[in-house]
Amino acid sequence: MKVGEPLPAVVVRAEDLKAFIERILVAAGVPPERAELVADPLVASSLRGVDSHGVQLLPHYVGQLERGDVNPHADGHVVSENGACMVYDAEHGLAQVTARICCRHAVRLAQRCGLSMVVAREANHFGAAAYWGQMISREGLIGIVMCDASMQVPPWQGREARLGTNPICVSVPHPQGKGWLLDMATTTVAYGKIEQALLRGEKTIPYGWAVDREGVPTTDLEAALKGLLMPLGGYKGTGLAMMVEILTGILAGGPVYGTQVTGVRHRGRPMRCNHTFIAIDVRRFLPLEEFYARLESWIADVKSARPAKGYDEVLVAGEPEWRTEERRRREGIPIMAGHWEPLVRLATRYGVALPRTVAPGGQDSPVG
Repeated sequence: MKVGEPLPAVVVRAEDLKAFIERILVAAGVPPERAELVADPLVASSLRGVDSHGVQLLPHYVGQLERGDVNPHADGHVVSENGACMVYDAEHGLAQVTARICCRHAVRLAQRCGLSMVVAREANHFGAAAYWGQMISREGLIGIVMCDASMQVPPWQGREARLGTNPICVSVPHPQGKGWLLDMATTTVAYGKIEQALLRGEKTIPYGWAVDREGVPTTDLEAALKGLLMPLGGYKGTGLAMMVEILTGILAGGPVYGTQVTGVRHRGRPMRCNHTFIAIDVRRFLPLEEFYARLESWIADVKSARPAKGYDEVLVAGEPEWRTEERRRREGIPIMAGHWEPLVRLATRYGVALPRTVAPGGQDSPVG
């Protein structure tokens, strides 16, 4: 596809999309119960409007399975457990399977010790970190999740990739599950945002998203596609990315240097990334209900600030995604044509029926 050629989107209901993803994964050799574990985070991200980590990843996941880069039957194993600390070897298994195991260990250890930290090595792409942070915070714990990634980012003042997008998530418990949820890359945007700009037919991107081959910030989409992602806030983003690497790969004893950690777009070798799951038991500091009340009061105070010119209100971390999720649950999930077409090819290759699409007005339309 060329820059400047937009394609329309199709819309699919969340439950239909999830069932479709599961059928594709099962056809690709994933046990049914594990296919559901992989499908749920993908649909959750698409519902939240984090499309870069949603259903568009399915063709990449299937490609990894087809090449044998991911072992769909592996559970991983505990390397060591010392007090509140654990090292886990994911054994190149499905990351959604091993991440759930690590979250459960983090919750167990935090409930016993007050806080915990589980680091996993030899892992794969687990989707959006927010999914796993929320899995921890639903237990009344503060969940902090990080992972490293393949080199797509130059260090500040550099022109060669040495760092990944290395996301950080902090999910705070809340009675309705909507208290405060930060999920951010240590770059200005994830690479999927650049891809989406291409699929929308845009020729430019916002300043600060990417640098060209010389390491100079660019707004030209073609130059960005040939260049690298830009660290968030310049040297601050580089510092955060390196912090994540220290708390994931270096601490886990996993691969961190050069091209040892790959991405979902690489083929022919395991991804070998590293994950970190931290859980903090709020009850060890104050009663949970008091924490909820203080959190609500503080968020309300932040949101009471007068909006800047051009804005209607002040939003805090998590709010835009929760609103998008509410809308997409009602109206369906839009999928760009550039992402839909690979799904159609997958369905054809594996003999899997496509999910129904949703026509304007909310009525189901014929398959495809």
